[in-house]
Amino acid sequence: MNLTDPILVIDDEVQIRRLLEITLSSEGYKIVEASTGKDGLIAAATHHPALIVLDLGLPDSDGISILKRLREWYTRPIIILSVRNSEDDIVQALDEGANDYLTKPFRTGELLARIRAALRLASSPEDNVTLTFDSLSIDLADHVARKNGEILKLTTTEFALLALLSKNSGRVLTHQTILKEIWGLGYVGQTQYLRVFVAQLRKKIEDDPSRPKLLITESGIGYRFHEGS
Repeated sequence: MNLTDPILVIDDEVQIRRLLEITLSSEGYKIVEASTGKDGLIAAATHHPALIVLDLGLPDSDGISILKRLREWYTRPIIILSVRNSEDDIVQALDEGANDYLTKPFRTGELLARIRAALRLASSPEDNVTLTFDSLSIDLADHVARKNGEILKLTTTEFALLALLSKNSGRVLTHQTILKEIWGLGYVGQTQYLRVFVAQLRKKIEDDPSRPKLLITESGIGYRFHEGS
């Protein structure tokens, strides 16, 4: 697959950058590299990458701080690639705007699949319609969601999940259906992965995430988007 805009890899490990350059180039992607957070921010602003692969253990700053600064203006997918593997680290990164999280050591085939999924979600066309549920509105054409008139800061994956559920309002979508539609066939068994994303989305769209009224859990089955009162 050839892209007009490159993929930016921000990682201080020379071996990782070399591996990603070989792997991604063989798939037709153009690559831009940065070994520090500062250089990564400059490269992102200069090259306008289609996707960023970001390490959290950078020599000059923590990757989370770089993620936050990127999300002040960069709206395209960001995939975290890190040795940190605790649930707290993963949740924090997703909450700060990462679209996906992959731990080192990683399989190149899996990374490529996640990159393809993120790019597909970022470029997939939506119907030219706005859905409204009480104080929440979802503009499917412009990929923008608003709550009480204020734009919500959603990642590409979070918006894709919200769009899928809201377009099927009132219907129960199984875990497998959601995982297949959003991430692809390789993820149909990753229900824990889906649970993390649902929790992050609820924090942004629900008045009380602990007592959701829009994104309803159907125990053991999946999720249902409720139209509200």
